[in-house]
Amino acid sequence: MLKCLIFISVLGLSALTLAQSDDKGFEIAARSDRSDLGFSDSEVELSMVLRNAAGEESSRRLRIATLEKENEEVGDKSVVVFSTPKDIEGTALLSHAKILEPDDQWLFLPALKRVKRISSANKSGPFVGSEFAFEDFTAIELNKFEYRFLRTESCGSLQCDVLERRPRYDSSGYTKQISWVDQTDFQIRKVEFYDRRGDLLKVLSLEDYRQYSNGAWRPHTLHMENKQTNKQTTLRYGNYVFNQGLDDRDFVKSKLQRLR
Repeated sequence: MLKCLIFISVLGLSALTLAQSDDKGFEIAARSDRSDLGFSDSEVELSMVLRNAAGEESSRRLRIATLEKENEEVGDKSVVVFSTPKDIEGTALLSHAKILEPDDQWLFLPALKRVKRISSANKSGPFVGSEFAFEDFTAIELNKFEYRFLRTESCGSLQCDVLERRPRYDSSGYTKQISWVDQTDFQIRKVEFYDRRGDLLKVLSLEDYRQYSNGAWRPHTLHMENKQTNKQTTLRYGNYVFNQGLDDRDFVKSKLQRLR
């Protein structure tokens, strides 16, 4: 009887510890996510450098516009448009982030002169040959994940809280992600992505953070390394411009064919 009571007590303690860990994980993730609230909209130009396993490189130019939805139950909207090289000029990806439903995404391919809806099953596929998936090009909404606090450890010159986040939405290409959130500026510094088998797939490093006059933090270098193929993609951002007066009408699929 005593042994049974001890076992039940241990189970209760483990459940309590897990619940506290989950609460702490969500609180850290929420603090990071909410540090970015209130930017309204943004536009930025950037370069994309692709490296294959042999180290050969190719580059692209693109711009991203984002419309913020401050309600945490409604996802942000964004559009990505490529300007170079010539063979993909005008290629555009429109994303309407959701919470528990699959994100709405549409891809315009100039060569086909048509807009194609990206199905839920294809969101884990590579976007224009990069190591970023379609899924990675939608907003990382707070309530799309369940969180668990793992530990605190150093990350470069900073101290980071390490969190596990698991997608709550269907058709994700990832079983889980491990993120490092710094304790100074509350920004994500690294993310590990695990595939549907539970194996480490790729690692994203977020560097060169800058804080703008409106208080928004943005990383200006994102480096994604595929640990299974040794391919890499680096995004280098220029300066962000905020409050351009964008609205929902700028993020509709009927406009994709006219973007350049």
